[in-house]
Amino acid sequence: MKVGLFFGSFNPVHTGHMIIANHFVQYTDLDEVWMVVSPQNPLKNKASLAKDNDRLYLVQLAIGDNTKIKASNIEFSLPVPSYTIDTLTYLKEKYPTKNFYLIMGGDNLATIEKWKNFELILENYNIYVYQRPGYDDGPYANHPHVHILSDIPMMEISATFIRQAISSGKSIQYLVPDAVYKYIDESAVYTKLKTK
Repeated sequence: MKVGLFFGSFNPVHTGHMIIANHFVQYTDLDEVWMVVSPQNPLKNKASLAKDNDRLYLVQLAIGDNTKIKASNIEFSLPVPSYTIDTLTYLKEKYPTKNFYLIMGGDNLATIEKWKNFELILENYNIYVYQRPGYDDGPYANHPHVHILSDIPMMEISATFIRQAISSGKSIQYLVPDAVYKYIDESAVYTKLKTK
């Protein structure tokens, strides 16, 4: 089974994330996409993160009854901050019959040299890249394990913008899936966080 790993803070998960996840299970040879909720990206600020289980729950709400997309908390039991190579090594041991592929934006590919053991990732894993407007794919775009998809419908929605909208009392309806909107609207999950 081919499983695409879509890592993210998903803080919160939004419609753009779901379009990407769905595109990969519908238009590539991947059998499933796992949306891996990261407790802490070493390149991001922890102060603006909602609680891990809240973000996981919102991803589960966003997925709904789609059986080809799954929410994963695999990194919750691993050391923080989360390094992709460590998670990949753990998953390979835990699920030896599955083939794991990375899903990332062109902006991440362009900065992959900042990642821990990035050479091992490039050498041992296929990477599916969705191009992002205004970003160069970087020096590894022609690597044999890098597969760039340019026909994915993209929505330039940022989780930072959504958090700022919430803190300003603005509606985020339509920016996030309906079930996510309803939960955020009825809970205090994002009302006391730093917005940057």
